Amino acid sequence: MTWSSFEFQRETIVAKDSVVGADGGLEDQKLRARDRLKFFSRRPIAVRRGASSLAIRTADPDISIGHDARTAVCVARQPILDRSGRVYGYELLYRAETDATDCTASGDLAGARTFSDAVLALGLDVLTCGRPAFVNFPRSLLLGDAATLLPPASVVIEVLEHVAIDADVVEACRALCRRGFALALDDFVPGSDAEALLPFVSFVKVDVLQTSAAERARLAARLRPRGVQLIAEKVETAEAATQAHAAGYRLFQGYYFCRPTTFTATALPARRVAYLGLLGALNREDLGIDELEDLIKHDVSLTYRVLRSTNSWLYGSRHEITSIRHALVFLGVDQIRKWASVWVLAGLNSSGTQETVSVALLRARCCELLGNTLVGPDEGASYFLLGLCSLLDVILGRPMADALADMPLASAINDALLGAPSQPRQLLNAVVAYERAMWEEAALAMEQLGLSVATLPEAYADALGWARELSKTAHSA
Repeated sequence: MTWSSFEFQRETIVAKDSVVGADGGLEDQKLRARDRLKFFSRRPIAVRRGASSLAIRTADPDISIGHDARTAVCVARQPILDRSGRVYGYELLYRAETDATDCTASGDLAGARTFSDAVLALGLDVLTCGRPAFVNFPRSLLLGDAATLLPPASVVIEVLEHVAIDADVVEACRALCRRGFALALDDFVPGSDAEALLPFVSFVKVDVLQTSAAERARLAARLRPRGVQLIAEKVETAEAATQAHAAGYRLFQGYYFCRPTTFTATALPARRVAYLGLLGALNREDLGIDELEDLIKHDVSLTYRVLRSTNSWLYGSRHEITSIRHALVFLGVDQIRKWASVWVLAGLNSSGTQETVSVALLRARCCELLGNTLVGPDEGASYFLLGLCSLLDVILGRPMADALADMPLASAINDALLGAPSQPRQLLNAVVAYERAMWEEAALAMEQLGLSVATLPEAYADALGWARELSKTAHSA
């Protein structure tokens, strides 16, 4: 199985600070003004690099970055959280092929392609929402000039454990540190050759599955006085995060925040009960325009956010939307109902981290786009709720069956959320596998659905931009 190639549509890429065009120039003002309209469209976000290639000089003359005839760009991201659940940054995860579980390209070539396809083409702001991007740099990029194409404040250069540490690598890291770049060591092992890089690094990652609590504590006691931030990675449970924190770790990487903790038997607060009822009411099939308007208008925050989302989507239009009724007439019930559902879900969140809602939004948009391809736009709209509610148990702190009890979902979507094998469940599995960089599982699920595997990275890229625009609206509300 292979990922079919696809081209990104260049006109839909927006970056906060700059966009690297086909000629290598900066086009941020022109693109940003034009493309806010595109984020809420149903067309996939992508980039066409044009006739000229994006050229990056590396230390290895056999490795160049530009156009190639390979398969699709597969980029996902994994959050790095602080103890309070806030996102500190994202590691960018990359895959060139799907013929094996791990990346089939060489370390240098995979890192170079990550840099060109993910960082330069999609744009760091879309990928990381303005937070630091942890980018894997193989030896060739470390010894070349690739890092100089990025602002030091936007990236953390991650040196992988398999990079051979010699005098050239040490000098390259020293030079990058002097230029203001932050460096990280991945899977650091005390006593290894990577010790030579400790004077230049700001972060050290430690695999909690491969080290004991005592080993992690000793390393923290040694490195924290030197100002090194320790990142516990492969943290898959809240208990593991708590143990790592007790050992002196303050940053955590893994999907523990997407897993339900021990469920509570206490009653939900009244405001969250009201929001849960509103989420259910918003998604009734018989909901009319008058009732929808009334539901939204009774929540001031919801009204404000829906209007901001609408006007953001219509950026550049001669007509500003000034009322919920106006928005319903102009855009239709389905679009407004979808945005209202997003904001209500955010109001329900009690998981301790906003990233849980962010992941639910990415899943919702991905499932919607793939559902449109699978069953058509009329039925595919329900797949938006499939993704949006996929973390409802985590958000509410309730078993999924209880969380869905008052939700008027289609039976197929409800059963899929409860884990019943079905076409919707298979689609959700594909999206979840992709977001976690489980490339082989994602490709297999797409093939079993009869969908082109290339549509999954397209949908994910679209969802990143869509969720980024919603995030901007939320933060300004």
